[in-house]
Amino acid sequence: MTMKKVLVTRRIPQPGIDLLAGRFDVDLNTEDRPLSREQLHARAMDCDGVLCLLTDRIDAAFFTACPKVRGVANYAVGYDNIDVAEATRSCVPVSNTPGVLTNATAEMAWALLFAVARRVVESDTVMRSGAWTGWGPLQFIGADVTGATLGIIGAGRIGTAMAMKSRGFDMTVLYCDDVRNETLETSVAACRVSLDTLLERSDFVSIHCPLLAHTRHLIGVKQLARMKRSACLINTARGPIIDEAALADALRSGAIAGAGLDVYEFEPRMADGLAELKNVVVTPHTASATVCSRIGMALAAARNLAAALDGKQPPDCVNPELFTAGVLSPAATITPDNGGNACR
Repeated sequence: MTMKKVLVTRRIPQPGIDLLAGRFDVDLNTEDRPLSREQLHARAMDCDGVLCLLTDRIDAAFFTACPKVRGVANYAVGYDNIDVAEATRSCVPVSNTPGVLTNATAEMAWALLFAVARRVVESDTVMRSGAWTGWGPLQFIGADVTGATLGIIGAGRIGTAMAMKSRGFDMTVLYCDDVRNETLETSVAACRVSLDTLLERSDFVSIHCPLLAHTRHLIGVKQLARMKRSACLINTARGPIIDEAALADALRSGAIAGAGLDVYEFEPRMADGLAELKNVVVTPHTASATVCSRIGMALAAARNLAAALDGKQPPDCVNPELFTAGVLSPAATITPDNGGNACR
């Protein structure tokens, strides 16, 4: 019996690769760079499944070029790189890796918050340059965190973890979300408010919502103008949620005090002028970069893909309607037609 073939679009922690290699013929991109669109299509064309990264665009063109694919597992919690509606039309289960990176990402948001508030990177630069002449009472004065107001935009798993970690700092917590979060309201006396109110009242604003059509440029010129001049903005979610050019202008003019960014609107590059600003701390999309989180992501993605290729609902399926509606089931047999996308 011929083994099913899977494409892993970039090297991930070895436990995930080993899990797949025990059951499938694995085509691994061993180069430390994303595949081009053409390379992705060419290598996935004869594959039954794909374990992809957020740098891979999985869209209508992909499913047309790769009709044999029966499962897509994203090595990330966000899946804005995948056209899930198109995958569903093509009868392809899509999965992500929630949960395993929750605390790591929340911790990174806190790291950025403290780095910005206490001007850590700016101070480090001065020390390394040899320009520091000794202690002074007005040097590198930053913002107080204890007792401040923390605003959470998007109170899902990561936003909740971020807010829960504020308990040691006696902070007032505000959150903005379409859904009420009773855990936050009970545990940290969080108050659910509108986005405008959150921006106006918060000393620190941390973004944790997904990138959707209505959250693209959720934070732009008007929203930045509502923030306190002493406020800091943190983003570990997705770059395009912020109008990055507007943010650079706000930081340059002093409209807000600072920002901590791990994600960018046009990754891997930043908006013009952002790198020259001292009141922004920038990291290269490393919020989930801990040993436990990255291994957990690799194993979760591999298990999800294996389940899909077994005809089962992946544990972290983002289009479960394929199974609940009876389109796919362990006993279902999909007969491809005219390109292999029987559900079109």
